[in-house]
Amino acid sequence: MEYGSIEREIHVDASPEVVFEVVSRPEHISQWWTDDADFEAAPGAVGEFVWGDRAVVSPMTVVQVEPPRLFSFRWCYSDGKVAESLLVTFELTPSGTGTRIRLTETGFREMGWEAAKLAQMYREHVEGWDTFVPRLGAYAARLVSAP
Repeated sequence: MEYGSIEREIHVDASPEVVFEVVSRPEHISQWWTDDADFEAAPGAVGEFVWGDRAVVSPMTVVQVEPPRLFSFRWCYSDGKVAESLLVTFELTPSGTGTRIRLTETGFREMGWEAAKLAQMYREHVEGWDTFVPRLGAYAARLVSAP
């Protein structure tokens, strides 16, 4: 297996402006992905994603912010080195009355993991995005349909 990147694409019945908020603001991310998040949506901003009662805390760094079409961040640092981390990118494209969301996560081979750990981490992230990308779509759709 290559382990180069993970790509997921979905269509959401919400505008790119709404979807951008959903993927780039901590209060929204904590509704579909993490239990908590703390960061500013500005290039170079440092923050964190939190799961459980701080059982898992993952530092992150915002890379690109181009409302309402692109948001990316690095996370899963190797020994605190941002350059040796995974890059997650959300590309948002208007599609009819909604938005096509394309998520890409890259950098697995660059992490320097031995083969078994690389395979395990890649598999865990595939399973994670298979769960959380549909949640992202459902959450965004709920936001625009709520009275």
